[in-house]
Amino acid sequence: MKKKLTIDDIFNDDDFGLLDSKVKTSTVKTDEDRLIDSFEEINVFIDKNEREPNKSTMSEYGLMAKLKNFRENEAQKKILKPYDRHNLLGHIEIEKQSIDDILNDDDEFGLLDSDKDLDIFKFKHTPKPEDRVEADFVAQRKPIKEKEFEKYEKLFLQVHKEIKEGKRKIKPFKNIEKNLHVGDFYLMNGIMLYLESANLKQTEWEQKSGNRVRIEGRTRTVFENGTYSNMLYRSLGKQIQKDGKLITNTSDKIEQELFLNSGLVVEEDVPSGWIYTLQTKSTHPELISIKDLYKIGFSSISVLERIKNAKNEATYLFSDVKNLKAWKVYNRNADKLENLLHRFFANACLDIDLFNERGQRLNPREWFVVPFEVIEEAIQLILNENIVNYEYDTELKRIKLKK
Repeated sequence: MKKKLTIDDIFNDDDFGLLDSKVKTSTVKTDEDRLIDSFEEINVFIDKNEREPNKSTMSEYGLMAKLKNFRENEAQKKILKPYDRHNLLGHIEIEKQSIDDILNDDDEFGLLDSDKDLDIFKFKHTPKPEDRVEADFVAQRKPIKEKEFEKYEKLFLQVHKEIKEGKRKIKPFKNIEKNLHVGDFYLMNGIMLYLESANLKQTEWEQKSGNRVRIEGRTRTVFENGTYSNMLYRSLGKQIQKDGKLITNTSDKIEQELFLNSGLVVEEDVPSGWIYTLQTKSTHPELISIKDLYKIGFSSISVLERIKNAKNEATYLFSDVKNLKAWKVYNRNADKLENLLHRFFANACLDIDLFNERGQRLNPREWFVVPFEVIEEAIQLILNENIVNYEYDTELKRIKLKK
């Protein structure tokens, strides 16, 4: 009798390997994929060098030429804008499409054709946890009424202009508490955002290594695409850490105007005065030896006018002074700002008795031994209404979170 063949017999009797299966992989990239990859080369270069490519080498020259072409091609700019984390392409107008426009613009893929294979509806992949977090972030954005968005739109355009002029810079976002402040601007997935307000509070919990403190709360964040979000402070910070950058504040050397609310000065805004920092030109032996000695003061008139008679006034140590920087303040009580700065740096206040040539005793109270960049940081924290969460460490000579 003929022996019945089993399944194993059939598979084992395959001399020609007809039953061998091989997984086919496709590595073909679309034109859009290649365009994005090319743009990403420029992003990676700027990540590493913190500047745009130039003509210094042939490889840089090639990247510079690519960037120039991208900037001149409106169609490519619209595709690349979501990946423009360094704001290389500037503001881009996105055309609003009607339902008819969307249905009629399906020539390339034909996804809306009724006679196509319905495999596109089959479940294939499970989203990663980080993708779900980002989706939640996008889902929480809500549109702003066009009339209400006008003031923000002007503000975003102004920031783009200041970036182009070099008054603002785009830098890495590293630390949430240190880098995420109310009133500042950021880039995330190529979109600029403005942290308008935040209801913040400090939380503390015990650990074996000591108590830990961190800032938490809910924010109101406005995006340049006409939406806003009420994301949690730390969730927003993590998203910017993942796919974003911080935008520095304006860096004018002579005078920096400090704005309230939307950051725009209009005719109705009232100039309050100037907060200024000075450096003494005194040759007094006790003063020459002190590093980082600065006067923090307030003036209702221009600073140059205020200090023209400095060598005859006790508040200026009976000496000429150097005007380092002045901030013009609008819509705020500049006198109170000055007092707040004095209280913040009280532990670093200069505490010596000086005598001038006429034997007059002087105990200056508006001079502080603090690094200049720390004074600038404190002023920004005051304007962002975050100063209550920080204190000045005289030993480390830096601002730190309160314990």
